[in-house]
Amino acid sequence: MSSSEHQTFCSEPMRGKPVTAIPGIGEVAGAQLQAQGFPKATDVLGKYLTMRENPDDFQGWLKEVCGANATQLEDCYNAMREWCQHNL
Repeated sequence: MSSSEHQTFCSEPMRGKPVTAIPGIGEVAGAQLQAQGFPKATDVLGKYLTMRENPDDFQGWLKEVCGANATQLEDCYNAMREWCQHNL
């Protein structure tokens, strides 16, 4: 079941949204992503797409970059996947 945050994220344009708007990415993970050069949700989307939407690669990268836990990794991956399904 999708959270309201997930549903809202997937139904709206991503342009201009901060990385913390992505489901699963809170303030701590968001700060780590920003420090690594990923301040916007579209930056993370770009990484997701360049990894050919591969869940293992994307979640492995995300864990390495910001130390996200399993729930955060899954929430973020699912948000990227569903956003792409509805918007690309």
